Amino acid sequence: MSRPPSEESQNAEPAAVPFGPMLRRAAPYRAQLLQGLVLLLLTNALDKSIPMLLKGAVDALTVGQVTVVQGYALGVVGLAAGMALVRTYSRIRIFNVARDIEFDLRDALLAQLQKLGPAFFQRMPTGETMSRAINDLAQVRAFFGFGLLNLVNSTLAYAVALTFMLGMSPALTGWALLPYPLLIACGRWVGRVTYTKSRQSQEALGELSGRVQETLSGIRLIRAYAAEREQYRRFEQANEEALRTNMALVVVRGLMWPLLIGVSSLGTLMVLWKGTQMVQGELLSVGELVAFVAYSEALKWPTMGLGYILAVVQRGRASYARVLEILDAVPEVQEQAGARPPGQEGALRLDELSYAYDGRKVLDGVSLELEAGSSLAVVGRTGSGKSTLAALLPRLLPTPPGTVFVDGDDITELQLRPLRRAVGFAQQDPFLFSDTIAHNIGYRFDDPDTPEAMAEIRDAAAQVAVLDEIESLPDGMGTVVGERGVQLSGGQKQRIALARALLNRPRVLVMDDPLSAVDAKTEAKILEALERAGRDRTVVLITNRVAAAARCERVIVLDEGRVVQRGSHAELVRADGLYARLAARQRLEAELRDL
Repeated sequence: MSRPPSEESQNAEPAAVPFGPMLRRAAPYRAQLLQGLVLLLLTNALDKSIPMLLKGAVDALTVGQVTVVQGYALGVVGLAAGMALVRTYSRIRIFNVARDIEFDLRDALLAQLQKLGPAFFQRMPTGETMSRAINDLAQVRAFFGFGLLNLVNSTLAYAVALTFMLGMSPALTGWALLPYPLLIACGRWVGRVTYTKSRQSQEALGELSGRVQETLSGIRLIRAYAAEREQYRRFEQANEEALRTNMALVVVRGLMWPLLIGVSSLGTLMVLWKGTQMVQGELLSVGELVAFVAYSEALKWPTMGLGYILAVVQRGRASYARVLEILDAVPEVQEQAGARPPGQEGALRLDELSYAYDGRKVLDGVSLELEAGSSLAVVGRTGSGKSTLAALLPRLLPTPPGTVFVDGDDITELQLRPLRRAVGFAQQDPFLFSDTIAHNIGYRFDDPDTPEAMAEIRDAAAQVAVLDEIESLPDGMGTVVGERGVQLSGGQKQRIALARALLNRPRVLVMDDPLSAVDAKTEAKILEALERAGRDRTVVLITNRVAAAARCERVIVLDEGRVVQRGSHAELVRADGLYARLAARQRLEAELRDL
């Protein structure tokens, strides 16, 4: 049974992701990363060799050896040029790995989203999902690119610089490092606060994206109800929350730089004070002090950037935790190990099928048997469980084991993709892509523009009585329908979706109220088309229209999730029951329309 997540689970904040699982994402690219890290090491070796040349140049200058100074200057130029080339290539290698990881995560997200069921999307709206797939993945890429590169680069810079500094004067190195415990404490504080503020900012941005997506999707309804001001107010609230959380992050980052610069500058001041004394006491040469100050300054820049690097790393961790909420979600419908493909006949059997949403039973012990090639109408009032029954047949919902069988096989033991090709489902609310009509109907084709595919597309459109209307449009089959088919009427959308389902050639065709948005004349055409389409396949028609049910060989009537009547149309009309009352009411409505 499917249960939407509780309110507590919706508001729960995932724990911070340890670095280990994140870094394992880079395992397929370990060779490229190793190359980048080796180049980073070489970059730092070249960079930290320059102060030693400065030391030699200054010491030579103090004794008037100008030619020696020129040699050192040329050496500095050569090292700087080599460092620039190596540095550039190291960044190319590491940044490319970050892009590849982002690519892999996008693929994994799409594959996972296609597996997840309604309960997940009740918890996470479309706008929030899109925010995680775009904004949060950009932060994860920054972690693996800029963040990882500079974290390693700073570590190497400290290691190499400290090696040279200790070689010249361990005592002066100790003075230079005195402020660093305070710096580490500040960095830890900045990291914790940045993680929290980054997560709040990303969540607010997700809410804002969801609000925009919802407004654009419902723009017609908003205009129809003159609700623009209310929508603007709700958007303004979300926008203000996004601004507030982002400004809180800006304040943290604004405090971070002066704090870290101030602490790191203390080390430089101590080196100049103590180093001058050591030069006067002839414990250091002037060149050694210059080189030592250069190394101290070389530590200053990674120290100044430490807060920003930590912010990037923490934002990446926060965003990766949000991405994992999707990647780690357990699909409601899963394919069993050793699942097999379905049969090719199309016989259908239900055995005591029951289903509930959050403890509320919507289907209760539904049983029926349908031979291959026969047709069944499922009739009932709104809320009787008809649409749930339709969605359970192709396992779009978690069908209970041992309740639905296709050609004698339990559908929970069948492969999902072949099952959904064998059991075609035309939904009550059809979805059309913002593409041409031809591409929407020919969705199953790899290339719907070939002459062979186009011929089949036109034939399917003709079967559902929509070809003439399509050809009357200025661009015919090439007409772009707009987002969710906004350029078409409800009846046209339903028939195009039905043509798409027929073109998929399912063995069992399940149609959830395909006539709800068409007039009586179009309804008759579609019913004739369905009769033709049903000659070589099993048809399950979910409908409230008695005229449509009358064309099926058998009819069952659902009421509050139970089968209360079953038989042929003629038998049920003669019986005193829900079906007969529904038929009488619709007959009276038709007579009143004809007056």
